[in-house]
Amino acid sequence: MRHRFIPACAAFLAFAAPVFAQSEDAVVVELFTSQGCVSCPPADAILGKIDATAGVIALSLHVDYWDYLGWKDKFASPQFTARQKAYARHAREKMVYTPQVVVQGQARLIGNRGPEVEAAVNAQLKKAGRNGLQLDRQGDRVLITAAPVLGATGPIHVQLVRFSPSESVKIERGENAGKTITYHNVVKSWQILTDWNGTSPLSIEAAAPGGAPLVVILQATGPAEILSADVLR
Repeated sequence: MRHRFIPACAAFLAFAAPVFAQSEDAVVVELFTSQGCVSCPPADAILGKIDATAGVIALSLHVDYWDYLGWKDKFASPQFTARQKAYARHAREKMVYTPQVVVQGQARLIGNRGPEVEAAVNAQLKKAGRNGLQLDRQGDRVLITAAPVLGATGPIHVQLVRFSPSESVKIERGENAGKTITYHNVVKSWQILTDWNGTSPLSIEAAAPGGAPLVVILQATGPAEILSADVLR
């Protein structure tokens, strides 16, 4: 299926600082963004506010399909573009765009619409229950354990995400020329460690050199619903 690329919107929406419900659940918020997208800076700022919320893991994934506009995104990867396209295929959508937010692998929203993003995050935070995912850093490795998932019916991706907490970039060309933008939790790599059946306990190790921050995400294939996630900062 061919996917068309369109910007979400040109308007920058003002919003109050979001107030989120408190919960023990870890809610994963993925922002698909680009340094070459004029509509993205407000979404990047929203993600920074969300990142300060307890129980939320906010991640920036930079796509590469706007690089032709005159500025090559320093953090863009075809892998992140492919992940966004996979979400679109799973939802039977015919296009991808920036800025786009995906909450817990399910809700897909225009990323610079603060109140809508806030509502979607709150809806997930209010859901009770967790799948017992635990991370234990042991030197340059991390031990990942999880309890069986109630009602598991298919393979679950065990994913390891490495990220940089904050990066500021002065953009010299393209639609955002002249701006210096701070990006939050910039994803550097996204690795599927294994597929897990979800019916037996999980216990695996993965390399985690240098004590760098990382996230482990358990997600139904598709990509679809994120079942559990945890972070080591």
